[in-house]
Amino acid sequence: MKQCYIGVDVGLTSAKAGAFDEAGEEVRTFSAPNPRYAAAAGQQEIDMQLLWQVVASVLSDLTSWLRENGWTPVSLGVTAAGNGIYLVDEELKPVRPAIASNDNRAEAIVANLDPHDVEGVRKITGSVPWAGQPGVLLSWLVENEPDSVEAAHHMLTCKDWVRTNLIGRAGAEVSDASACGLMSLESRAYEARHFDLLGLPRELMRLLPPLAASDEVVGTVTDVAARETGLPVGLPVVAGCLDCIASPIGAGSIDESEVTVIVGTWAINSVTVPIDREPPNVTLNALLPTPSVMAAMEVAPTSAASIEWFASLMSSVAPDGVTPPQLLHAASTVAAGADGLMFLPFIHGAPEHFGASGTFIGLKAHHGYHEMARAVAEGITQYHRHQLERMSRTSVLTEGPWTLAGGGARNALWAQLFADIVDHPVRRQLGTELGARGVALLAAAGVGADTASWEIDPDPKLVVEPGPDREIYREQSRRFDKAIAAMSAVWTEIES
Repeated sequence: MKQCYIGVDVGLTSAKAGAFDEAGEEVRTFSAPNPRYAAAAGQQEIDMQLLWQVVASVLSDLTSWLRENGWTPVSLGVTAAGNGIYLVDEELKPVRPAIASNDNRAEAIVANLDPHDVEGVRKITGSVPWAGQPGVLLSWLVENEPDSVEAAHHMLTCKDWVRTNLIGRAGAEVSDASACGLMSLESRAYEARHFDLLGLPRELMRLLPPLAASDEVVGTVTDVAARETGLPVGLPVVAGCLDCIASPIGAGSIDESEVTVIVGTWAINSVTVPIDREPPNVTLNALLPTPSVMAAMEVAPTSAASIEWFASLMSSVAPDGVTPPQLLHAASTVAAGADGLMFLPFIHGAPEHFGASGTFIGLKAHHGYHEMARAVAEGITQYHRHQLERMSRTSVLTEGPWTLAGGGARNALWAQLFADIVDHPVRRQLGTELGARGVALLAAAGVGADTASWEIDPDPKLVVEPGPDREIYREQSRRFDKAIAAMSAVWTEIES
């Protein structure tokens, strides 16, 4: 029998289960859409039981295929979108629907925090509070749903909820917990001052499960989970990691100063930095499996989510619907600069801009679908650039090509947009399932497998250099940043 390692990747849009051979090559992957829904304006929730059923289903599809084709799983790891809040009771059953990380209901809590106190805690945890953080959402629940908090026994992230269903025991893991702002980066333990900052009683730290290292085996697949997924009873399961960490691992991009730009539902921009220093002043810092480094990240729900939103909007009036690839093709028919039209990609808000909303600027009667499509693609890329520049103020970014993964890498037009707008070479990472691959590598390492052959040899033919349009985009960048600054007061007034 051939041996493989399984990686489960649960994003805000879909759940995937992939198998990888002993050299890290993808064997087979199955996926299905996730059950996220809008509970109210600005409120995004997830039916936790239905989410587990989706994950169990893709695992069942994968394990059936593996059996039919002579493959035996050796171990498994889970990665997922971080932050948000998943409350379970003493029997490990959901207390209420999960609240997703792109939920905005708690923005006012963050806006009312004392900036001096925020900075003090940031230096310890490496993260600033924002609306989708579990601690911030817990604060909202204490005020608005105290019965839910009273019934809760554990506060989990998405990945930890999936792993709990696999092994029958709740737990947490250091990359996820640190990215949530719940940990001291120095002590690698939960930080009570995070709770103090949010006005939460320290007694609620009872909700925080035990921490484990990302590649630590924390349990095995239970009889119940085996029946639901087709996985072997007793299969070792590692703690796993945050998807923002799994993807750079899967792309082979975690050396010091390496930059990874991931164009998923969220914009994820990360650089690997030494851990023996004050954490860079970015949205969040997350611990890596290698103890000497961590990932400094600027993240926001401002990336492919806007493409999906605009495609869905256009589909409501198009007889045959509009897909994201069709939207990007329409964008390719318009010259750089979108004929002066500009889009601020904040349809789901942004951690550092209170009340931010999706905004077209410069829209005129002669603009149509194609110009708007181009403006959406450029606006998403401009905000990645905005975040990368913020990262560069406190961290050293490699002079070599930056790794570009996700939808921005797979689409040639968008890859060129990135190189032009960030004004730096990017290397397209065309591996389809980087998150699943990254956590499968951790699963392999956790059971003592030699993972040296998993290393990726970068292909120079996939490097995209900035082209002549970068001059147009330098001027657009200036106007984009000026527009964000000018809109800040307007957004705040609308939200208040």
